[in-house]
Amino acid sequence: MLPIRDSTARYLSRLLDQERRRRRTRRGRRALTPYAQAVLVLRWLLDATRTVRLATDNAIGVATVYRYLHEGIDVLAAAAPGLHGALLAARAAGHSRVHLDGTLIPTHRCRSSGPTPGVDLWWSGKHHRHGGNIQIITAPDGWPLWTSPVRPGREHDTTCARTHPDLLDTLTLWTSDDRAVLADLGYEGEADRLTVPPKRRTGHGRTVDQRTAAPLHSATRAIAERGNALLKTTFKALQQVTLCPWRVGAITAAALVVLHLEHDRTT
Repeated sequence: MLPIRDSTARYLSRLLDQERRRRRTRRGRRALTPYAQAVLVLRWLLDATRTVRLATDNAIGVATVYRYLHEGIDVLAAAAPGLHGALLAARAAGHSRVHLDGTLIPTHRCRSSGPTPGVDLWWSGKHHRHGGNIQIITAPDGWPLWTSPVRPGREHDTTCARTHPDLLDTLTLWTSDDRAVLADLGYEGEADRLTVPPKRRTGHGRTVDQRTAAPLHSATRAIAERGNALLKTTFKALQQVTLCPWRVGAITAAALVVLHLEHDRTT
């Protein structure tokens, strides 16, 4: 039994059926019905069920499992909220702030050369493991609103935020006198556009205002970690992705859609 409502599986089933109609797939040409394919995708997302197990349970080949899996991930990811839509919804909900945070989605070891000889593209020196960097925007209570495409794990949070088209510019437009975007010191290079805590510098003391603001900022922004935890604990597939690392962004977006459906909440 999957820890998920039948309505969520049927929603994915409808998306898959629409995709088959778009491709003009003839009846009887697929080994599984849209609903059975939806269950297959959700089993992989929620329980990280091995592809061999999925192939055996559905009496299909492993190659077919991968094809069905990628198709299900893509239709879910296409239904994920866009950056502008997520921020408009946050504004309509009356949120006085949103949080920006980066998280590493672990992957299997990859042999992809980085820009520097001898450096693995997906190796994160901070976490000491392979993975992809995902930027997440969360509500004041830590509820995830939007997830970004993936960037290699070796990149810093600031680099990832700058690389994503319009991310920082859109957050700047959203910011006003009564709305703020909170981030940690990983984004100190964008302190002019994001609200980050003051950094303690060697040999320089902090002012009274800085000493007061730092713990308040940390206590407020720490709730953003809930968004990362919700995604990684709910979806075991995000605890270690076994597909191509460049698919991590689509997988995370698909998980976000399922999470929103399960809790009937987007903002």
